[in-house]
Amino acid sequence: MTDLTTRIEAFVKLGTFFKEYYIYANNQEDTTKKSSELFTSFDEIITLAKHKNGWFNRENILFSIKSWSEVLTKTNIDNWLSNYTFNDKATKKTVALIMAGNIPLVGFHDFISVLISGHSTIVKLSSNDNILLPFVSKVLASIEPKFKKAITFEEARLSNFDIVIATGSNNTARYFEHYFKSKPHIIRKSRNSVAVLTGNETTEELTALGEDIFQYYGLGCRSVSKIFVPKDYIFDNLFKALFKFSPIIEQIKYSNNYDYNKAVYLMSEFKLLDNGFLILKEDKSYSSPIASLFYEKYDDIDSVKNKLKQDENKIQCIVSKTLFQSEIEFGQTQKPNISDYADNVDTIDFLLRNS
Repeated sequence: MTDLTTRIEAFVKLGTFFKEYYIYANNQEDTTKKSSELFTSFDEIITLAKHKNGWFNRENILFSIKSWSEVLTKTNIDNWLSNYTFNDKATKKTVALIMAGNIPLVGFHDFISVLISGHSTIVKLSSNDNILLPFVSKVLASIEPKFKKAITFEEARLSNFDIVIATGSNNTARYFEHYFKSKPHIIRKSRNSVAVLTGNETTEELTALGEDIFQYYGLGCRSVSKIFVPKDYIFDNLFKALFKFSPIIEQIKYSNNYDYNKAVYLMSEFKLLDNGFLILKEDKSYSSPIASLFYEKYDDIDSVKNKLKQDENKIQCIVSKTLFQSEIEFGQTQKPNISDYADNVDTIDFLLRNS
């Protein structure tokens, strides 16, 4: 396998490729003939991914690509890896990656972490997202050919691996924990993100919150699926701020979910707030269905802090303004830094300790 410097350079070049493709895809400037041939192939892959999974529309895929282009810079990667001590003479392992498929390139951070640590990977993709990463892997291997032997995609049963990183639902996580108990592993379960509002948010902040709610149709673990609001909260301000996202109802899969969930709620005689494209339902749980947003009222902010502390293993992100130490700004949940780890489990440290 390559040395760390070469691996870093390869991912920086991949970030540049993402950036240039995003510019090309938005017709922002001319590109070279050589590049456009590869970009045309990427166009075809994105179209195929969309046909395979109706939630993966072109805008969402391009958003993911743009986000990674902003993350994969020399400065970002150097700052990220400066916290660790790498030994390229350490024993290299084969890491099995079992990926979810809820949003485009959802397991890409694990993929990067394994390869940049110098390990090889066997990747088992979700059938919902098995088009994009193989293409990106080919681009990476064209940048640094030694990566080609380090990456294997497996559709059948996994074998001949040393370490496991698996992501799934709470049900599949129990299976993973049993099946992989003899291997060093990270098993990720379902998580949700929340926002804590005070009623003093500006229209701009509430509109930015819409990005956290609606990006990827709310399918990501970093998507806000529940809000906490004061007991006298006025929802009109929130609905007005979110109106710019109303075209989302034109997406047929989203619209079908909106209609279905609204019908189920109404038949169950739940009290709802509805603006024609988002259903607000008062609920103690965190995981709201597509086109729905749960809310919970509070008397004092300390009670919310205590609840979220108790449920921290269910929470991915907390969006708020100067309320929590590890909070995320409005509109930023879908733009994590490369040093932000899912479930707050340090993947690089785990991989280095098990080398």
